[in-house]
Amino acid sequence: MITEIMSCNYSYHSQPFQIINRDGLRAYVFRLQMDGSCEALVDGRMQRIEAGDLLLFKPGDYYQLNIAPSHSQEEEEQQTEISSGDYYVICRGSWLDEWWSRKDRPQRVKVVPDERWLSVWQALILEKRRFEAEDQELSDYLLRSLCLCIDRAITTQSVFQGKSFVATRMKNFIDENAARSFTIAEVAECARLSVSRTVHLFKECYGMTIIQYTQNVRLSMAIDRIKYSTMTLEQIAVTCGFGSYSYFYRVFRQKYGVSPAAYRLS
Repeated sequence: MITEIMSCNYSYHSQPFQIINRDGLRAYVFRLQMDGSCEALVDGRMQRIEAGDLLLFKPGDYYQLNIAPSHSQEEEEQQTEISSGDYYVICRGSWLDEWWSRKDRPQRVKVVPDERWLSVWQALILEKRRFEAEDQELSDYLLRSLCLCIDRAITTQSVFQGKSFVATRMKNFIDENAARSFTIAEVAECARLSVSRTVHLFKECYGMTIIQYTQNVRLSMAIDRIKYSTMTLEQIAVTCGFGSYSYFYRVFRQKYGVSPAAYRLS
């Protein structure tokens, strides 16, 4: 295999925990904070790491992680217990060396945890936990997929800088829920913004309205089912979130210039 995974898991700490490596890492370490907070050595100084912070370290980097009660009196009054949960993977290999060299990578970047690439991380964890012999080829492909997903997450996050964290959260919500009926108020609740601010920010970042983007996602789903399934057009309309065939027909024809039935026959 061209990658090797030494360790991969989800860890949760409710007691003090510390790692100090002053000799330099011998492998790559990727760590995504999911819950709570901790402190880590980033760019030469200890920094507070919170949910959504992705840490990327290469061989040779110094590594220090500290999970402990806050030293701030105000925060101590609010925080009665330690809580820190994260996904991590420790790995090495020639493919990782080549992948890392493609671009400059920050040691810390804020990302929106996306179920699509978190599921790859979870699958990698489950493969490493197998009581039977690990399928090293499968683990290799899962790790490489995870690295490419990390690249996409970082690229998406950097497009709009400060606004992108919230905008990406909205986009992910739509992607994950497009197959059902939902309201803009639900998107706003996910983003923790007012409805008017949600509508404005999404349009500003993506150049289209929430409704337009949702229709595009649903149409993409519908196209796949028209091409590769035997579902009726009415079933496709409902399972892709359109609610009714008449609405699906109208949106589809407006987008592609032909009816769904004509498209299936073409």
